[in-house]
Amino acid sequence: MSSVPRPTPAELEILRVLWQRGPSTVREVHVTLSEHRPTGYTTVLKMLQIMTDKNLVSRDERQRAHVYSARLAESQTQRQLVRDLLERAFDGSAMKLVMHALADRKASPEEIARIRQLLDDMEGGEP
Repeated sequence: MSSVPRPTPAELEILRVLWQRGPSTVREVHVTLSEHRPTGYTTVLKMLQIMTDKNLVSRDERQRAHVYSARLAESQTQRQLVRDLLERAFDGSAMKLVMHALADRKASPEEIARIRQLLDDMEGGEP
């Protein structure tokens, strides 16, 4: 996984579309992105070509319209980005990362319950 580069914000937008829709053509990615903000078709095409070269997506050329797929699952990419952020910004301290994340934005009761459950599971205890 370390051989896969960290996606840029624009690349992450495209990856989110592919994770949500599944394998998609350039046109399908373009239409989905354009629902949120104007995006040029050729820009999306060029980004997908770059992402193919970077091994962020794979391209199926069996059909006339090439179909692109994310190489890694969303959770794998998120883990990679969190690991990178943890090392670069928090000296490898998960506690510092979590404390900053929770101090920056109020967590919902549901999120807090899930965090408690995760901590209980990690400790091997029952809720």
